[in-house]
Amino acid sequence: MNAIETAPAASMQLISGNHACALGAIAAGCRFFAGYPITPSSEIAERLSRGLPEVDGVFVQMEDEIASIAAVIGASMGGVKAMTATSGPGFSLKQENLGYAAGAEIPCVIVNVMRGGPSTGMPTRPAQGDIMQARWGSHGDYPIIALAPASVREIYTETIRAFDLSETLRTPVVLLYDQVIAQLTETVELGDAGARGRAAAAERKWASGPRESYRPYAVDEDGIPAMSRPGAGYRVHTTGLNHAEDGFPTQNPEAVARNLGRLLAKFERHRDLIDSWQALACEDAEVVIVSIGISARAAIRAVAMCRARGVRAGLFRPVTLWPFPQAALREATAGARAVLVPELNAGQLSLEVQRILGDRPVDAIHRYNGEPITPAEIAERASSLIDTTGAGSAKAPGVRRAR
Repeated sequence: MNAIETAPAASMQLISGNHACALGAIAAGCRFFAGYPITPSSEIAERLSRGLPEVDGVFVQMEDEIASIAAVIGASMGGVKAMTATSGPGFSLKQENLGYAAGAEIPCVIVNVMRGGPSTGMPTRPAQGDIMQARWGSHGDYPIIALAPASVREIYTETIRAFDLSETLRTPVVLLYDQVIAQLTETVELGDAGARGRAAAAERKWASGPRESYRPYAVDEDGIPAMSRPGAGYRVHTTGLNHAEDGFPTQNPEAVARNLGRLLAKFERHRDLIDSWQALACEDAEVVIVSIGISARAAIRAVAMCRARGVRAGLFRPVTLWPFPQAALREATAGARAVLVPELNAGQLSLEVQRILGDRPVDAIHRYNGEPITPAEIAERASSLIDTTGAGSAKAPGVRRAR
């Protein structure tokens, strides 16, 4: 597993997940937030409305979600680390501008606290139905990073990492977690999570050298173009249209293929920075449970319950959800006879797991009624997949649904 950045020296606090997100943003160097209230993410805005002015930052409540992400993009282009936070309906409204930020390579962080859907759904109940939207929600082909923390502490560290990845790789990063994790309160050690942030925050690559030869989308070996710092005298043209290295629109097939191809491939050379996961007891596992968020929290207990009854279960939890850590999943499930995916939706994570594992057996528990899946339910299903006499094999492949 890639190391998840830890906070500096000790500070024990009793806080919620959304509070941890706000503290992590400030610690990462976020100095601009624009958003619109929506359950169950509103506590992030509430905390930042008080915390950002203390560090000379700016908090703005916009008129809606579309304006919010537009303001965040503008602030980022002005050289400021910026974020917004929302839930499912607001995340839908942000999709066009999210695609613009990905195509124009504008760093920003978007928090989506998932709740029941579709439409306005169940605002106060948990869900995990935005997994595919986080990857494919905007139009056209574009890359995206989505992180899926599963604890209050991890929300803090992954918020910091979201900003670091966004700034380093010039990309929007989605922080994706469910209502239970958002409003769960835990005693955690965050370190100096207060107003002044941390000294080693990642910074984007700024343009240097002769101004007359600067091209805003020219790249070197790392595949990441240098941005022009406002006021530094570098001329830049930014557009959502397909563009060449000079930033101006083009429909030249060679230029489009070259620049869009570079955009789509740029994460692959930086997977060592991006990929993160937890593999628990997978070395000898007969059945591997794959899950995120509150479902993964239940799965940790389910693994212990299974092993107590003689079923060798393990857990694979993608912390980086997109791009999915495919190689790590294949390694974690290499010796397993079955894979189980408990998720709070009608079947999204299980589809990706099935795609990666091909004809390997994949079973699933799908729930979308606003109630979390319990450890006992996961343990019972995992146990049922394995013939504990040792004479049989995993049950038939394919996705099986349970409400």
